[in-house]
Amino acid sequence: MENKHKSGFVNIVGNPNVGKSTLMNRLVGERISIITSKAQTTRHRIMGIVNTADMQIVYSDTPGVLHPNYKLQESMLNFSQSALGDADVLLYVTDVVEKIDKNEEFLQKVEKVECPVLLLINKIDTTTQPELEKLVAEWKELLPKAEIIPISALSNFNIDYVKRRVEELMPESPPYFEKDALTDKPARFFVTEIIREKILLYYQKEIPYAVEVVVELFKEEAELIHIKALIIVERDSQKGIIIGHRGQALKKVGAMARKDIERFFDKKVFLEMFVKVEKDWRNRDNMLKNFGYQLD
Repeated sequence: MENKHKSGFVNIVGNPNVGKSTLMNRLVGERISIITSKAQTTRHRIMGIVNTADMQIVYSDTPGVLHPNYKLQESMLNFSQSALGDADVLLYVTDVVEKIDKNEEFLQKVEKVECPVLLLINKIDTTTQPELEKLVAEWKELLPKAEIIPISALSNFNIDYVKRRVEELMPESPPYFEKDALTDKPARFFVTEIIREKILLYYQKEIPYAVEVVVELFKEEAELIHIKALIIVERDSQKGIIIGHRGQALKKVGAMARKDIERFFDKKVFLEMFVKVEKDWRNRDNMLKNFGYQLD
């Protein structure tokens, strides 16, 4: 008897810095989400698609759940909230250090979802067996319907088991995307994410959070991709820091980004970067909409 095709959406949610993006990249088998040790690295909802002959799993990485301080963060929270409504399987990621009641309001929403919930306790290689057992018991009490799976996304522990459980829980359905699709995002999106990742790694304090990246030109030829990217900041002082003395800081970030972009597209890249000030862009509806953020 012929196998019926299974398809579904697996949404990854949780607080900032618990390892959602590392997990996403493990599950998809490709580097789709940017990873740094800084919180709030993911700003959009990013889909990574895994295809086999009789299955399509659409994983979604979402921004960490937070109490918003400005409109950009409100949009980030909207991405996370919407992930609760359209999942076939929900992966709620926590870790061994965060307080179990860190975001009670969001947890109450997780408890009400109708789809299966896999509660993944990440970073278990940094704790002891008795501590882990205590944590599992506490989470069982808080989310009794969830299946609890201890994992380490960084060292790939129990990730294959998570993949198996997800496959078992997928509903029968035709594919939602073309079978050769890896993501729902265009090539330009990954260029902006790679540049933003380098800015997060290279600059300190508020600077990376005040930055948005826009790709103004993406011209692909047989041997080369020509990219022109605009780095948006909120203040003139931030522009000076991004550029650095005699343009050295911008040059360094550009070189780091270009290497990763070449690896991502497997092609030579000519990258030009410019910096522009857009006052208070994180609170301006028209700017946020232009950058692809969801405001309602």
